[in-house]
Amino acid sequence: MVERFNGRIEEVLQSHHFRSGEDLETTLHRYVWLYDQQLPQSALGSKPPLQAMKDWHKLRPKLLRKQPY
Repeated sequence: MVERFNGRIEEVLQSHHFRSGEDLETTLHRYVWLYDQQLPQSALGSKPPLQAMKDWHKLRPKLLRKQPY
């Protein structure tokens, strides 16, 4: 999953022109938010990572140290 994520980040970086470091940082933050909260992952049962973590926390609260939000 990490390699797939890195590949997707690489695609974003190659497909955009960034005017500044701030522009790059903003784009990366948006993509990470989108990836974590919106993009379903087949390895997680077609759920976004945050939803999968919330589900795991409900089933086994001791599995995670903090409640996902």
